[in-house]
Amino acid sequence: MSSTEADRPAPDPGRAEAPRETYSHGHHASVLAAHGRRTAESSAAYLLPHLRPDDVLLDVGAGPGTITVDLASRVGQVVGLDPAPAAVAAAQELVTSRGATNVRIALGDVYALDAPDDTYDVVHAHQVLQHLADPVAALREMRRVCRPGGIVAVRDADYATMTWFPESGALTRWLALYEAIARRNGGEPDAGRRVKSWALEAGFGDVTATGSVWCYASAEDLAWWTGTWAERLTESSFATSALAHGLADRDELGRLAEGWLTFGRDPRAWFLVPHGEVLARA
Repeated sequence: MSSTEADRPAPDPGRAEAPRETYSHGHHASVLAAHGRRTAESSAAYLLPHLRPDDVLLDVGAGPGTITVDLASRVGQVVGLDPAPAAVAAAQELVTSRGATNVRIALGDVYALDAPDDTYDVVHAHQVLQHLADPVAALREMRRVCRPGGIVAVRDADYATMTWFPESGALTRWLALYEAIARRNGGEPDAGRRVKSWALEAGFGDVTATGSVWCYASAEDLAWWTGTWAERLTESSFATSALAHGLADRDELGRLAEGWLTFGRDPRAWFLVPHGEVLARA
């Protein structure tokens, strides 16, 4: 599964340097813990019926590896890539603790994947495109390493269509702040509605687009969801970005964090996160 430098395609001297962006969430413990709650069932259900036991799968943006390891139980081999050493370390620890012998975790760049053309049967990316300055270039690179007839599968949230009840001024302000920060950092927070368009622009001719949601309504789920956002608002790279861009001060971030916790304690509380997803045939 590994590739040597000789296996990699020669650099294209005419290609402009890939755009760089800042990951708005960062890799604070609160972020990794939140991402570590994700499973293949909760986050890649649209892909699961299409997996085969002998597939070789690339998971781009593996984060702490929970989806990666789940996918590995359904296919032959998996490579999980992430550009952040903290995420790679967390994913490797999970792989070791689960005894997943068919998974390799490595640092990687979605704009320049370390693999020859036509290497993988499936290339998967969950909540990745929304953070990229050039999601179409990333999809073209994922298409390059996917075998003819293989699947590139991507799923992204759509922040502008997140909804909740009861109304909360703190959450309304949080959403506006999040979208402003994400765009300042080079991403597109309303990616879910755009993934089909991006796949077509990347050159895929066979694209199946669907949608699905996360819904937080039980007391346990709400406590977790609101608690993680309260911590991110004051401790993670989200807070750092808000301050660096002059979009909020620490007092406001503290008030928004408390607003999240207040919302989560309301017995009526309900929060919905819509996603767009595509299966694109290479």
